[in-house]
Amino acid sequence: MKTTDARKKAILESFKNGLIVSCQVQKDDPIYSEEMVVKMAEAAKWAGAVGIRANTPEQIRSIKDKVDLPMIGLYKIWHDNTDVFITPTLEAAVQVWEAGAEIIAMDCTNQINHLGKPAYELLPIVKKEIPEAMLFADVSNYEEARRAIDNGADIVGPTLYGYTKETKHIELPDLREFARMCREMGDEAYMVMEGHIYTPEDAMKCIYLGAHAVVVGSAITRPHLTAKRFVDLLGGYQDNWREAERKKH
Repeated sequence: MKTTDARKKAILESFKNGLIVSCQVQKDDPIYSEEMVVKMAEAAKWAGAVGIRANTPEQIRSIKDKVDLPMIGLYKIWHDNTDVFITPTLEAAVQVWEAGAEIIAMDCTNQINHLGKPAYELLPIVKKEIPEAMLFADVSNYEEARRAIDNGADIVGPTLYGYTKETKHIELPDLREFARMCREMGDEAYMVMEGHIYTPEDAMKCIYLGAHAVVVGSAITRPHLTAKRFVDLLGGYQDNWREAERKKH
């Protein structure tokens, strides 16, 4: 069931039919600078975005100091023995929360984390330890979405569709599956589309299918990957840009 907490509900309802911009930069990105994510977020607010999604406690703090929009925070931490990297521990979730994010995003897939446990098991732990936070479940399929809602997720999005072992060959969003999630679970949690959205028209399709809001990152804030998509196509698909997007940092 959707939250009845007045503060949480006000933030979540403010996202309705809006654009949330993912403002992230890694130190090995060609666009990296310490102020880059702040400029991304300022540009997103100027454009009318309703929220920001950002990575690492440091970048979350930097953005929150300058941009007054609700924050979906995460902390990407890579380990050699797993593909689970989005806020993979309780400690990481606490750091995201203490940095100022109102919403904590985490991997809630079936993937096994660095401790040998399914990623989704962290969700109820974070919910218990940080009850004031709203939780955004990053999933890759319908089954994972259902489980996340049953475990108390406030927001669910197919963020990791195309990034798990079973779906890594995918380049386009599965709109039919997302529509099913919205129809069958939209009354229980806020369904947000994230992943593989490259045009305003694609974003609008998702709203039409039932999305509460849409998150867009690479198509707006990662120009090197946007350019690489063009180069990939013009070169006859000889150099897959998706490999660059998926790499560990």
